[in-house]
Order: sequence, then structure tokens, then C-alpha cells
Amino acid sequence: MTDVVDSQTRSRMMSGIRGKNTRPEIMARRALFRAGFRFRLHRKDLPGKPDIVLPGRRVAIFVHGCFWHLHAGCPYVKLPSTRRLFWQEKLQGNLERDCRNRVALIQMGWRVLILWECLTRTPEAAIILPEILAQWINGKELAGEISLPDRIQ
Repeated sequence: MTDVVDSQTRSRMMSGIRGKNTRPEIMARRALFRAGFRFRLHRKDLPGKPDIVLPGRRVAIFVHGCFWHLHAGCPYVKLPSTRRLFWQEKLQGNLERDCRNRVALIQMGWRVLILWECLTRTPEAAIILPEILAQWINGKELAGEISLPDRIQ
């Protein structure tokens, strides 16, 4: 199957995808603020530059796009049909880097939460997200993930 747009257009489209201040990330920040948490953004001194950091609680939150971080079992993950090998290698590299960063943060005494984009795509997300995040932050788990299949069906 061939791409529906030419390579220049596809390149421009892909380069427009942001790495920070995405819609899911902003939704997570608003939810945290509503829940009474204050935080820092994109700490460069921590492995993986977490999207959101609660320094006093030593919690690092990554807001992952389901496609870019190969969210297992997610309906929003579909490997492109063109340049398949390139995408497999790129996305697998993202997974490996995510794992290294998570391990490094935990070894440094941080708790790590992955918030998956699919949860933020539901209409109910803005309502339930503050409570879900507060529950995890106030808990004891060293690492966790929050996604659509876990919360809303």
C-alpha cells in the first residue's frame, strides 16, 4: 500500500508533531492542578526528561502517545504500512529508551507513572483524571500505568 500523500507533505506532517505541551499532557497538568498538586515540567536533569514532576513527592509522570510508545493492546496503535522496518526499529528504540529511563528514575528513588494518551481521548477523562492521578500519587507503587482499558470501557 502506498502513502496517500507525497513524501514532502508526509515529512512536513510528521515534523509538526510536538514532543511536549501536547493536548494529553495539558489535560494531565490541568487534572493535577485541580487535584491540588503543584509540579514542574520537563526536568532536564532527570532521565527521560519527564513531562511532569512532583519534586516533593519524588513522582515523575510521562504522558505517552500510544503510537509513539507502542501501547500494547491499544486500538490507537497501528504500524504504518509503508517503511515498516524503519518504523519498527524507531518505535522499538522508543520502548527500550522508556524502559532504561524508568529503571534509572526508580534507582534514583523516584516513583514513575505512565499516563497513556488513549485515556485522555474520552469525554469523561477531564472529570475522572484528577481523582485517578491523586489515587496513584498518594499510593505506594514505585511504577504504574494508567490507560483506557484500565479505567473506562
